Amino acid sequence: MFFNALLLAIREIRRNMLRAFLTVLGIVIGVAAVITMVTLGNGATNSITAQVSSLGSNLLFVRPGRGFGPGTGFSGAPNFKLEDATAIAELVPGVRAVAPTMTRSVSTVFMQQNWTTQANGVTNDYFTVGNWSIGSGRGFTDAEQQSGKAVCVIGATIQTKLFPNTDPIGQKLRVRDLPCDIIGVLAPKGQSAMGQDQDDTVLLPLKTMLRRVLGRTSTQVIPNIFVSAKDGFDTEQVAQDITNVLRVRRNIQPGRDDDFQVVDTKQIAQTLSTTTKVMTTLLGAVAAVSLLVGGIGIMNIMLVSVTERTREIGIRLAIGALEREVLLQFLVESVVLSSLGGIIGIVLALIASAGLSQVMQLPFEFDLQINLLAFCFSAAVGVLFGYVPARRAAQLDPIEALRHE
Repeated sequence: MFFNALLLAIREIRRNMLRAFLTVLGIVIGVAAVITMVTLGNGATNSITAQVSSLGSNLLFVRPGRGFGPGTGFSGAPNFKLEDATAIAELVPGVRAVAPTMTRSVSTVFMQQNWTTQANGVTNDYFTVGNWSIGSGRGFTDAEQQSGKAVCVIGATIQTKLFPNTDPIGQKLRVRDLPCDIIGVLAPKGQSAMGQDQDDTVLLPLKTMLRRVLGRTSTQVIPNIFVSAKDGFDTEQVAQDITNVLRVRRNIQPGRDDDFQVVDTKQIAQTLSTTTKVMTTLLGAVAAVSLLVGGIGIMNIMLVSVTERTREIGIRLAIGALEREVLLQFLVESVVLSSLGGIIGIVLALIASAGLSQVMQLPFEFDLQINLLAFCFSAAVGVLFGYVPARRAAQLDPIEALRHE
């Protein structure tokens, strides 16, 4: 009985192809929109997680002041000393590496070409903390670090902009007024979670940056300290231990607020991921409204179909067809329409998601669960909105139906 009802439903759909297509258009758009939004949202979430992870393993970021943005820091909060970084490395359990860092925007020049980039004065621990690897050449030696030698390691973007057809290793790059020997090129990382080009950088020994580029002699000039915790250690506990050490070293009395901040990048990743998931859910819910609109369209066209086929229904009932058979016929037709719209919507969503992922430079994350859920929901819409017309057809009086013109 079900197979016969399915064949009748397909026959009726083929007999009115244009009307059937316009009927399921709302379902197609709804399913495609929901799947596309969720797929892109999942891709964005995974991209943010990967980008934050690329900043470093179990990374903690220590900075003077509180919060981020204008008006959030303490007025006159002092920078850190080099000795503060040493104290963190020696006194805090679970610390794998500590990297004091000085960052400035500088102009770099090679021959007739110049490029403005971020110069970072770092120690060798910076490579460990930031998950940086050397693509070619080498990193800094201890002697170069101690003496403040004029050497540098450049990012992949600097190589592309200033050395497109030249091997940069061994060349001299002028950083502000300081000619530096290029000893290495960093392996590319791409964009950060905030959209910044991580490869647009040049690294110098910290003492070189402080003394020879910025002309600083004081030790209390470090604005940032990056700390990498060992695997297996709770980063929250490590952050608390860092806070305790720095409160003592900065003479902050009990009961007074810290004039610095320890930020766990893992928490940043979780916050960003949660925000993205909430936005994905909201966008998916808005897109799902079009499924309901499509269901109303199916109900409308099925009511029209019942009216057009009243005599056919009357004949079937008169020759012995049961009410449940008529109900099943129209209900199957409604479900076939909505399911067909769901299948077309899934195909369009996969094409759109793959294309938009390329354009937006997001990973394409195929989610079988959301595809099956969208298809089942589209079929359920057919049952929900097709039941009333099917019930109306099944309850027709055979005599009155046969009199219908």
